[in-house]
Amino acid sequence: MAEMSDSNLDKTTIIQQAIASCCGAIITSLFVTPLDVIKTRLQAQSNPFPKGKCFVYSNGLMDHICVCENGDSKAWYKKTGHFKGTLDAFVKIIQIEGIKSLWSGLPPTLIMALPTTVIYFTCYDQLSEALKSRLGKDDEHIPVLAGSLSRFGSVTVVSPLELIRTRMQYRKLSYKQLYTCVSSKVAIDGWFSLWRGWTSTVLRDVPFSAMYWYNYERFKKMMCKEAGAHEPTFFIAFTSGAASGSIAAVITLPFDVVKTHRQTELWESETLKIPQRDCTSTWAVMKKIVAKNGITGLFAGIIPRLFKVAPACAIMISTYECGKSFFSHLNEKMDQHP
Repeated sequence: MAEMSDSNLDKTTIIQQAIASCCGAIITSLFVTPLDVIKTRLQAQSNPFPKGKCFVYSNGLMDHICVCENGDSKAWYKKTGHFKGTLDAFVKIIQIEGIKSLWSGLPPTLIMALPTTVIYFTCYDQLSEALKSRLGKDDEHIPVLAGSLSRFGSVTVVSPLELIRTRMQYRKLSYKQLYTCVSSKVAIDGWFSLWRGWTSTVLRDVPFSAMYWYNYERFKKMMCKEAGAHEPTFFIAFTSGAASGSIAAVITLPFDVVKTHRQTELWESETLKIPQRDCTSTWAVMKKIVAKNGITGLFAGIIPRLFKVAPACAIMISTYECGKSFFSHLNEKMDQHP
């Protein structure tokens, strides 16, 4: 299996890997966004978001910080009546607001998710190839190293864009106003201010990626061997992605909880002019959560996170693998019939 997947990777170019990851990101967003819109509406119904506060809305690929100004300012949490459950919410949202409402927040997701995903997946494949030539094809450290480094790189590159995006979400700024806003922030706090919140993102995403790719490659190899397949089928990639994503999501959940706390505090202090709370470091936030809610507080929202991460990982990786397989066979045909 390893030999076949290596040869497939050799037959796909960087551009083709980027196109495959783009398709994966678009398809994942289209499938997962409606699920999270419904989940957020149900949460808002049972526990309304207070005015002047904010919450983190995430649809599997990207996080969105949303400010609660009034009851109907954001499509993904405005009230439309009483929902009895998931199916009831799904039907009522379509009937009252139209089917487009199920994809609220999709444009900003794609604007951010596409570059992040392209950098992440393409770097992973390229780093894996480079490491295989140095460490050997069967070295188990390769997925861990390649996954960690590629995620570290993508988070670092996209972090300033995420800060700009969250500012644009709150106020409709022209490009000139946005430039003035960002340049004044840099002048006061320095260039590193554009990477605020980077630490908590890295602490969540880098370990997630290391565990995800390690388990994914193991599950994929094991399932291919069981099925007697030379390369991963859609089902093998889908199942391996869901299983490895679930394991990584559970283990890194405390860092996800901390990141959510830090994101909302940072938003309220900077944008809504609410004074910053005492705890600013990741570890200080973690201690505060444990002191207030016990160790279980660090694993709050484990079920919603699994429902979001498992399908997102499964759809993304299976689409990506299918895309690479398509290009690899296309390239083979072109080589045979130039």
